[in-house]
Amino acid sequence: MPRIVKIAGPALLLVIAFASLLAALAFGHAADAPRLIDPGALVRYGVPIATMLFNLGVAVTLGSLVLLCFAMSADKPEFARTLDIAAGAAGFWAIASAVTGFLTFMNFYTKPITLDAHFGSILGDFLTNQEIGQAWLASTLVAAVVTVLCFAVRNRTMLVFVTVFAAVGLVPQALQGHSADAAGHDAAVTSLGLHVVFAAIWLGGLVTIVFIRKSLEGGRIGPIISRYSTLALICFVVVAASGYVNAALRVGSITQLLTPYGILVLVKIFALLTLGLFGLGERRFLIAKMQSSAHSGNRFFWWLIAAELGFMGLASGVAAALARTATPVSQDATLTSPAWILTQAPLPPELTFSRYFTTWNFDILWVLVIGFLAFFYIAGVVRLHRRGDKWPVHRLVAWLAGLALLFWVTNGGINLYEKYLFSAHMLGHMLLGMMIPVLLAPAAPITLALRTIAKRSDGSRGPREWIMLFVHSRASAILSNPIVAAMLFVVSLWVFYYTPLFSWATTDHIGHTVMIVHFLITGYLFVQALIGVDPLPYRAPYPMRLLVLLGTMAFHAFFGLSLITGTGLLLANWYGAMGRAWGVSAIADQQIVGGIAWSVGEIPTIILAITVAIMWSKSDARDAKRLDRKAERDGDAELVEYNRMLADRAARR
Repeated sequence: MPRIVKIAGPALLLVIAFASLLAALAFGHAADAPRLIDPGALVRYGVPIATMLFNLGVAVTLGSLVLLCFAMSADKPEFARTLDIAAGAAGFWAIASAVTGFLTFMNFYTKPITLDAHFGSILGDFLTNQEIGQAWLASTLVAAVVTVLCFAVRNRTMLVFVTVFAAVGLVPQALQGHSADAAGHDAAVTSLGLHVVFAAIWLGGLVTIVFIRKSLEGGRIGPIISRYSTLALICFVVVAASGYVNAALRVGSITQLLTPYGILVLVKIFALLTLGLFGLGERRFLIAKMQSSAHSGNRFFWWLIAAELGFMGLASGVAAALARTATPVSQDATLTSPAWILTQAPLPPELTFSRYFTTWNFDILWVLVIGFLAFFYIAGVVRLHRRGDKWPVHRLVAWLAGLALLFWVTNGGINLYEKYLFSAHMLGHMLLGMMIPVLLAPAAPITLALRTIAKRSDGSRGPREWIMLFVHSRASAILSNPIVAAMLFVVSLWVFYYTPLFSWATTDHIGHTVMIVHFLITGYLFVQALIGVDPLPYRAPYPMRLLVLLGTMAFHAFFGLSLITGTGLLLANWYGAMGRAWGVSAIADQQIVGGIAWSVGEIPTIILAITVAIMWSKSDARDAKRLDRKAERDGDAELVEYNRMLADRAARR
């Protein structure tokens, strides 16, 4: 690669990002002086500029960390070089976050800076008691911790946790990206969080590859670009889908696209589509050529990368300006009812049986997760068939049925009504923890992945290597024990509903998402330990599995009975304060919850018991056939030896 391209790529990114930011601010009047109190041009322009630099720091940090975990070989120079870039980018992120937080404070303070105790007290109150100040303080602290960890950690397994920690550190910013009182708050938080994280991985990964170009000698550039291209394709899908949701919430209608905010959205869409075309061209024409050629200095390819960085700069600058531009749809909600005050959404019509299946409340996170899970599973089955191997059809059907049920629970009538009815919430919980895992676990997704994902031979860890590492880990051995899995399943049930976790998961969208993930994982571990067919470090004998299952049924029944007979309303300040004029009372609905926990939870348990019994019977039959075949081969040597031993004992007596 010519040295000028290595310099021109990042430089083009910054120049176009700054130019597009200033142009977008002027076009959308986002940096104009307000009529009442002007914080000054330094603050008006400084906040969006610092925000853009903050975004770039986050992008390079996350992009380099993800490449370290999934593309780099630990025994090659590229690994240490990329880790240094991650540390430097995290430090830049921390500085940019601190500057942005301070300028945001000055935007509200609107008075000259004074180096006295009064100014420090007000600044401290902003950082510790105001939500937006807390968000910037948390972001700065997370970035500082990530910087230290990037210098201290060299183990790839631990770097995964560092990467997750860095991504979670963006949650406070996502929560500030949409008014907490505005309609569509939950959808906006999810879509903005996905948009920021995956756009960062996309941009940061490309910048990292440009920076470490000299470390990728000996044909290493081909595999690295190929792996990045796969990540970029996933990022493109997520960024496009989440961006659409964000635009729909803020623009409102097609006619509003002609407003300044809408036109800036169109510019960002243009940049996104152009980047998608770049990615398509790289995957179809250039990557295979680079992998097959020992000489990786393809000038056209690197000039294409520089152009791609330019369009990423355009998108980054416009995105920073959009955060300051007035939206056509007001983000200030009008509080008109108890339900609206609690949920930022109007009270839905009375729940009927048909409305469980005809009403929808889409969650972009689970739409994407389910879509990817279905696509990759089907792609794996197709790959097996193309090479002449077979995969049981019933496993494919079970997987798709489980995903369809998961889609309905997370996007259908249950997801709409669970905020207003405890019974709808419990129905979703029982399906997440019991019925959906009963369909997913027998589909053997881990076995399919291990049979279809290519094995890496260069020392890096791809999806197959990470799966193998977990399957053979100590944690997997512990979690695969049915007693441990059952304890996690049962104890979490009681802890969740009789602690403040219930309030967090019901009233907070982040808590609700964590709840779904938790119940899916614990339910899947429990079912996998009983009837799963994927490889496990430990397989309990069938009598133990049945005993564990019977004990779980007893705990489930007792939990349901406690809700049926209970007279105190759980989460009374939520379910009891919705102001519903339809349906049963909140306490009567809670008693229905007990019946759901008892009945709906026991049906999958009975299915599991029958399945375990059938598997036990088939196992005995297989053992008998195996012993018969062994006896035919060796003339039943074990029985002959046993009879001889008895005869010797009789003779001695």
